[in-house]
Amino acid sequence: MHFIDILIFILYFLGMLGIGVFFFRKNENSEDYYVGGRNMGSTHIGLSVVATDVGGGFSIGLGGLGFVMGISGSWMLFTGLIGAWLSAVLLIPRVNRLSKKINLLTFPQMFEHFYNSRVALLAGVISAIGYLGFTSSQILAGAKLASATFVGLSLTQALLIMGVIAVAYTVAGGLKAVIYTDTVQWIILMAGLVFIGIPIGYLAVGGYSGIQEVVRPELLSISNITWPTFVNWLVTIVPIWFVGMTLYQRIYACRDEKTARRAWYLAGLFEYPVMAFMGVLLGLFARAGAEQGMFGHLGYGGPGSMDAEMGLPLLLRTVLPAGLTGLMLSAYFSAIMSTADSCLIAASGNVVTDILDKAFPFGDDDRKVLRASQLATLAIGAAALFIAMNMQNVLELMLLSYAFMVSGLFVPVIGAMFWKRSTPTAAFWAMLVGGGATLVLTVLGTRLPFGLDANVAGLSASALCFVSLSYLGPAGQPAPQV
Repeated sequence: MHFIDILIFILYFLGMLGIGVFFFRKNENSEDYYVGGRNMGSTHIGLSVVATDVGGGFSIGLGGLGFVMGISGSWMLFTGLIGAWLSAVLLIPRVNRLSKKINLLTFPQMFEHFYNSRVALLAGVISAIGYLGFTSSQILAGAKLASATFVGLSLTQALLIMGVIAVAYTVAGGLKAVIYTDTVQWIILMAGLVFIGIPIGYLAVGGYSGIQEVVRPELLSISNITWPTFVNWLVTIVPIWFVGMTLYQRIYACRDEKTARRAWYLAGLFEYPVMAFMGVLLGLFARAGAEQGMFGHLGYGGPGSMDAEMGLPLLLRTVLPAGLTGLMLSAYFSAIMSTADSCLIAASGNVVTDILDKAFPFGDDDRKVLRASQLATLAIGAAALFIAMNMQNVLELMLLSYAFMVSGLFVPVIGAMFWKRSTPTAAFWAMLVGGGATLVLTVLGTRLPFGLDANVAGLSASALCFVSLSYLGPAGQPAPQV
């Protein structure tokens, strides 16, 4: 890798760490750290939402989908558009008003408001575990990109570098640092894809005719997808917009309901069609390059001899000239960092506010809470790094983390918001049954009919348990009007 590229890369990381240090000096309490002072605008929030949701894991993962499925892999983020707009209409009006009324900091605190502290504690545990796995997937995505790009850099070494940098500026800066760096990182990624990655990659593989000559025709079709695959994506990704701690923190951070809804509409459009097609197109270009033998000098044969998620990093390493390689790598690392930092903040909020504060109350010492939050972020980052070192597939780890959270939390959230009969007992057991069913089926490798994911069974079990126990027990309190 050329010296210019390394210099650009180093300057980028120093800039991200600088933002973290700046906000470290600005943060005065846990509200600054977790919800950015509750006065953020729609543009920063919208870009932060899409940067967090799509981020590096989906960027690398979409490249892998484009490598395997072609442009039909873009349907994955169509479900993101659906989820964003549904939550803007159904969820944000209630949650934003409630957060202003009782100063919510985390997602599980809402369960305490609607149900009780025991339900909130379990929600905090499920959310923290889910975001721990999701953080690991982002670190792994960055490590794959780095190890494929820097000659002589092993995956383990890349994991250590990625983990240390992501954890360092997140520990220091909190949510304001995360949101402002997300904005910068998203702009860098979009510029890199639009002006560097896509045009140079397209020309390098010989344009449309070059692609058409070497890839199977179905990879160029938008309909190269089975209905079970789409259903699996739908039931995993749409509900995450209703249970994602990172998303609730951004709703709380918005200055008002109108700002939050505008941010969510913006995020949905950036997910689909913008990022969806950019990601899979680069993966498709990498597939064409592999078919053409473009990566032979790096020790890779055809597409069958390589990890699909490594195709995109190898393409960038091969076709980009000095200087542009550093810019493009910074763009992808920007996306990866934007998700890793958000997930770290989410998991930290769950651990400190929803778990530790219940067992060992902090009282009114807000500076103590702030320091505990930073220490928790550091510990969670170390755990995420350990998990990343023992996993192989970025998209698989992301979707598993999503599925675990969705199957445990989605039904109780909907019940709290829209069903007057919902009860704390029903919510508690629906979480255990739903999340547990998905986890057990996944670990055992149990196959469902039609190739459906374990998440479908987990959500069904959670809903059945919730409805049954709600009817068996006394009616719950009506959802508060906010």
